[in-house]
Amino acid sequence: MATSPQDAEIDIDARRRRAKFRAWHRGMKEMDLLLGQYADEHVATMTAEDLDGFESLLEVLDRDLFKWFTGEGPVPVDHYTPLFRAICSHHGIKLT
Repeated sequence: MATSPQDAEIDIDARRRRAKFRAWHRGMKEMDLLLGQYADEHVATMTAEDLDGFESLLEVLDRDLFKWFTGEGPVPVDHYTPLFRAICSHHGIKLT
């Protein structure tokens, strides 16, 4: 059964709301701030493909994300994406 464009828009809106909530409720305040602030400014305009990448990043453990954002650990190739770099840039984080 095919979905209508209206159904697809409702689905993406629900995903956006969920992603925003998850970004602000990580468990580690630093990650809440980094991901939540980015989500507040960008989730509303994310495409389904963009959301796929953001949701994938939300699955990563806080301790790993924290290391990547602070430069304490290398960012795995599969997560060193334009989205990850955009989040860093949004917060003025210089990647080495």
